[in-house]
Amino acid sequence: MEIELRQRGRAAIDFIGGIGLAFPPITAAVDQRIQAAGLDRDEALAEDLDERAAQFEQVLGPLRAFRVANLLRDFYADEHGRACTLAYEELAEDLDPKLQALDDGPTTLVLDPALALPDYWRRVDFHRTRGGWEGHPEMGLIHGELIHKQLVNRAYGGDIFGQRRRVLDELPHERYGRILELGTSTAHFTVALQDKFPDAELWGCDISATLLKHARRVGNLGGYRWRLFQARAEATGQPDASFDLVTSYILLHELPAEVVRAVFREAFRILRPGGDLLMSDVTPYRALDRLGQWRADYDATHGGEPHWRESASLDLAEVAREAGFVDARSYGLEGARYPWITVARKPE
Repeated sequence: MEIELRQRGRAAIDFIGGIGLAFPPITAAVDQRIQAAGLDRDEALAEDLDERAAQFEQVLGPLRAFRVANLLRDFYADEHGRACTLAYEELAEDLDPKLQALDDGPTTLVLDPALALPDYWRRVDFHRTRGGWEGHPEMGLIHGELIHKQLVNRAYGGDIFGQRRRVLDELPHERYGRILELGTSTAHFTVALQDKFPDAELWGCDISATLLKHARRVGNLGGYRWRLFQARAEATGQPDASFDLVTSYILLHELPAEVVRAVFREAFRILRPGGDLLMSDVTPYRALDRLGQWRADYDATHGGEPHWRESASLDLAEVAREAGFVDARSYGLEGARYPWITVARKPE
């Protein structure tokens, strides 16, 4: 979906995005202090993450560069959603009729007004987005078309949408009859699934009605016959043994550990014998040294990711095996640390 920003909205987004340019020299100063204090060596760091955080706070707390980096990080986290919301609202009068026209089409959406929203989701402003995923009636567009495409892709470099396509090359089969995507959000991964498996019957679920409504627009814009529905990933309500592939992209770190385990059990239940599982998510702590673990944990704690530590502390291949899967493997895509892939199979 192409959205042409107006001057004020473009300027606000460019300003927020430009903050990232200030980080390299600031973080270089922070890295120098870490090295000077010997905190870049595992043996110098506490095993416990909270004790390790106290070590870094003692060394870095007085450092001006560290305080400035935190100030910029907090400003970005608090303001990126606001800037993109204002950019949308500047366009709303002309854009809304075009969006409403995409509410009808071949993609279907079934909402569940009786769905009990779990505390792990309902009480969290994920990514420090004010009000969470239901904080604005057009949060789907704001998140999917503005935050993700205008800011996230720029901040992290590379082609984050290409990553979604490349992870699908890790699957053992070229064709799947019925696919269920858990945590559909605004359909970036759904589009990758559509491109990779154009003949498959694609289903997708998410807790957020607002995000799903935008996913429906994306599907209708492409002329796709997706079947979207509102449900928790750990309780989809789908029949036993009804899908050939169950998959998700960057969902699990938004869930507490016990819910992640429940998601794997649910995937096992709804997969047909011989069906495949593919989960892509953040780098687990076990694949990082202690300094890297602290960096990831610190950024997650201050970036609106309350469940990151629990999820990243899991061995997802072992979680898959506990759920009944076989041939379970977890590894970084193309030898990198991100995205981290878990593939497994339900036995025949």
